[in-house]
Amino acid sequence: MGSSTRTLKIGIIGFGTFAQFLAKTMIKQGHLISATSRSDYSGFPGVHFIRDMEEFMGLEHDVILICTSIVSVFQVVKSIPFHRLKKPLLFADVLSVKRTPKKTPVTVPQDSDLVCTHPMFGPESGKDGWKDLPFMYERVRVKDETLCSSFLAIFENEGCKMLEMSCEEHDRLAAQSQFLTHTIGRVLSEMEIRNTPIDTKGFEKLVQVKESSTRDSFDLYSGLFIHNRFAKQQLHNLESALERVKETLEAGMSNN
Repeated sequence: MGSSTRTLKIGIIGFGTFAQFLAKTMIKQGHLISATSRSDYSGFPGVHFIRDMEEFMGLEHDVILICTSIVSVFQVVKSIPFHRLKKPLLFADVLSVKRTPKKTPVTVPQDSDLVCTHPMFGPESGKDGWKDLPFMYERVRVKDETLCSSFLAIFENEGCKMLEMSCEEHDRLAAQSQFLTHTIGRVLSEMEIRNTPIDTKGFEKLVQVKESSTRDSFDLYSGLFIHNRFAKQQLHNLESALERVKETLEAGMSNN
């Protein structure tokens, strides 16, 4: 059973592909969406788009959802005119690295709440719905439990697998899964692998990993590396493992 939720006024900062993907479902659920971004998305259906950040922050929101790139989040948060807020509200983010946005409470007004989230899916994997797809969140600073629960219910009501965990634990796990997957995909892209007439199922999956990884921007990938302190160790582990496999192969050759 999903949770009940009230109609929320949600303001989205950064209205790229992923934010648009989320907004479609939020609009379908009956929430009122406004957005601001560097690019002009004024033609997006169902969204009140405002280019000017001052004017945007002067609207009456319940939730501000930060959907910028990982590499630009600090700069964006510093540029938010918080003095324009009409009331305390909930700030949330959907960035792929969580310790970075968790550091923003020093900037976000103390009377506003903060929840860090990461939907572990995107426009491709979530195109047929969000049922059973993982959604990670941490209540970093929450005084208005009703508002926070109403926001999380957006994802719960779509059938997401709700995973409450610390930002630190998320980044440790994401370095093993998301960053490693993207790295393998980028390596396969550099190798220019492509489908052949005699593909095995395993090779078809490798091509899919390559294609899904390179479909995302390099900004996302570099952000996963720069801002996740566990990623460098995973890259080292991958290099070491490849070297050990190579040594084992060469040792086998020398024994013949």
